[in-house]
Amino acid sequence: MAERLTDLVISSRLTIPADEFRWKAVRSSGPGGQNVNKVNSRVVLEWPVTTSPSLPEPVRERFLAQFGTRVSSEGIIALASDEYRDQPRNLQACLDRLQSMIRAVLIPPKPRRETKPSRASQRRRVASKQARGQVKQGRKRPSGDE
Repeated sequence: MAERLTDLVISSRLTIPADEFRWKAVRSSGPGGQNVNKVNSRVVLEWPVTTSPSLPEPVRERFLAQFGTRVSSEGIIALASDEYRDQPRNLQACLDRLQSMIRAVLIPPKPRRETKPSRASQRRRVASKQARGQVKQGRKRPSGDE
């Protein structure tokens, strides 16, 4: 764990200090040949999302709503990366993934404003349904009464 972790800058208003993160290096199953058996290149990054003082409450609620299935019962989200052959790049990959997850919920979604179909569009809809019904009526076999 010789790699020095820096603060994670999400936006100009939101920065998560490095001391909130815990990370560990473990054996990787990824590329590396025989070297993979003796080097701990896979990185697991843990962050206590439910108790983090640097995350505003509305952002935390949206984060848990969207990514709640990935958060443990203790309120910790764990991200792992073994796509690279060295620890620093895997650690940066985990931080980048967490940064993009937080940015995805940073801006609150715009509320949907309910609209009503116009009277003209309602009439067009009914007229097209009636026309379609007439086409189907025309396909019927004539009854023997006439």
